[in-house]
Parts: sequence; C-alpha cells; structure tokens
Amino acid sequence: MGNVDKSDYSNEHVAYTPPPLTPEEEKELEKMYAEMDALHMKPLWNQIGGLMPNAPTPQAVAHKWEWEKIHALAARSGDLVPVGRGGERRAIGLANPGLGGPTYIAPTLWAAIQYLAPGENAPEHRHSQNAFRFVIEGEGVWTVVNGDAVPMKRGDFLITPGWAFHGHHNIATKPMAWLDGLDIPFAYQMDTGFFEYGSEKLTDESTPEHSRSERLWAHPGLRPLAFPGAHSSSPIGRYAWEHTDAALNDQLSLEDAGFPGVVAPGHAAVRFTNPSTGNDVMTTIRAEFHRLRPGAETTPIHEVGNRVFQVFEGSATINIGDETFEVKHGDVVNVPSWQKWSVGAGSEGVDLFCFSDHPIFEALGLNRTFTPEGI
Repeated sequence: MGNVDKSDYSNEHVAYTPPPLTPEEEKELEKMYAEMDALHMKPLWNQIGGLMPNAPTPQAVAHKWEWEKIHALAARSGDLVPVGRGGERRAIGLANPGLGGPTYIAPTLWAAIQYLAPGENAPEHRHSQNAFRFVIEGEGVWTVVNGDAVPMKRGDFLITPGWAFHGHHNIATKPMAWLDGLDIPFAYQMDTGFFEYGSEKLTDESTPEHSRSERLWAHPGLRPLAFPGAHSSSPIGRYAWEHTDAALNDQLSLEDAGFPGVVAPGHAAVRFTNPSTGNDVMTTIRAEFHRLRPGAETTPIHEVGNRVFQVFEGSATINIGDETFEVKHGDVVNVPSWQKWSVGAGSEGVDLFCFSDHPIFEALGLNRTFTPEGI
C-alpha cells in the first residue's frame, strides 16, 4: 500500500486517514477480502467501532407495556388457549421492539404475563433457567416447587431456581395473572439450556398458608442448623408481601424520626436476598422493591445491565434516556443498559417491583454505575 507519513499521527486522538489506494491496490484488497470471506474470517479494522464502542450502544430500547391491555389479552387467551402438556404455560412474553423479533424484554432477560383460570393446573416441568413470579393482584394459586406447595398472593415474590420441578394450580373461583421473569435469553446465548417434563399430576395439591421453605428459612436473622453451607439460590420459596411492606414502612418511619435508613429522601428500597449467603436470590437475577413518597424522586444513574419495573401501586414518571413514561398500576417498563434513568413518584406515591441482570455483570467484573456527577 502507499507510503505512510507518520506526521499524520497526533496525540490529540484524531483518527488517522490513510492516503488513497492505487487501482492495483484496490484490486488486491478486494481479492484479500474475498479470500477472508471464503475462510469465514473478518478483519477487525472494518468493525472496530461496532465491536468496541466508546460506551454501550444497546439494541434494546426503552418501552412501556400497559397492564390494562396485556391483562385483557391474557384473559382472552384464557378463553381460547388450553393449558396442558406441550404448551405447558399460558404465558405471553413481552418482546422488546429493538431486538428484532425474539420474545426478550432485554438481551439477558425474559418477562411474561402468565394467566391461570379457576380449576386449572399447569403441569410440572423443570428447566435450567432461573425463574421468579411476582403477583400484581389476586390470590388462590399455589405453585409447587420440588414438591413444596407455595401460596401465591398479591405482592408476593416467589422464586423457582434452575432445575427445580414446578407446577401451578388455581383453586379459586377467579382467574389469576402474574409477572414471570427468567434468564432465558442469557441461557440461550450461552447454550446452557436444558428442559425436562415432570409428573402429569402435581406432586402436592395441598394449600398451606406457608410453605415448608418459609417455615424453615423465612425467620429474620435465623437459619436452620440442619442445612449448613451456602446455597447458590435462595432456599426461600416465597417472600411474603407482609414482610416487604413492613420493611418499607419501617424505613420511611425511621426517616420521619430523623434516623438513616432510606436510599434518598422519601425513597425506601429493599433487595430480596439469599439467607444462606446474603447474595442475590438467584445467580443471574436480582429483585428489589422500591417505595417513593408522593413527589419523591430517585437519583438519576447510568449503569451497565438491564432493569425491568412493574408498578404495584400508585403512579410515577419514569425517565429513560430522552424518553419519559407515565406509568400506573401493573404497567411494565424496561431500562436498557447504560441508559440514564430516574423515577419520580406521582401525587399518591408509588410502589415499584424491579428485577435486573446485575448479578451476571458483577460476577464477571463488568458492572459499572455512575450518577451524573460521576460521568
């Protein structure tokens, strides 16, 4: 190729522009690229900007799914689509418009609305993907996880760690819908997914007020000595709403009394944790609950990783990048990686359930979080 004049380089990070190629060099370059293509090779110099951007440039976009609309479609599917072996679950996935078709709410996360009619059973199966359920409204469904019947009630957060058999049954006279979250996209990209059918009949059709896992593990600060050692996922099947609600109320009460305890003025928050380690409930998914007083605002931040919010009660304004979303009960909004976000509570305040993929990036040392002052 032509001679390189090193004076074209500078210390000001100005991109070097090589001199134009001769016609002969153009032909040789085209020939070389054709040989690379035949050998399934790609030159780095033609794709450096895409492979190594100055900052994350996610394909996923911020989007809002309105609860009234998705719940109406879920109810309609209840009339038209049976639950049984093969289809397994009456669940409707939320597909991010920026990801080009897959039913992924984020590159690593999957979210869906699952709907179970009165008297229905969803058969048992298991998969290597981690999963959870958050109950936005209703009760009367029990999920059976490895033979342990776990009640599902409004505000409850329930987990199904990877490779745990699980099924559901609805004994109520009304249908019930809830939010499902899984790490399906991450498992798919990493080629780590396994699936296996379970028993045709649920292994436990009882309806206890508390599951066995709660009776063993869900006592603050106390762990059963019969189960020593660390568990990779939380051994608690259900994090009951009554405890989440009380913890948030106590944080705000301490703020009123002049003691520390809140994340920011008027902003109480908790993280669901694994009592055997103090870490997240599952290795790939983080779950939190946020409560903001009327008019309170969160601190705007940038962070590597994807978040999903669902409004439990109240209303809020969620700012993501240059977009603003007005949200109310049940609405779901995702926050793509490295998009600045903040939440402002409405006139009655807001309760928000949130889940994210942050444990993945923290385990790999790829996490990064900045407030605007740090950028």
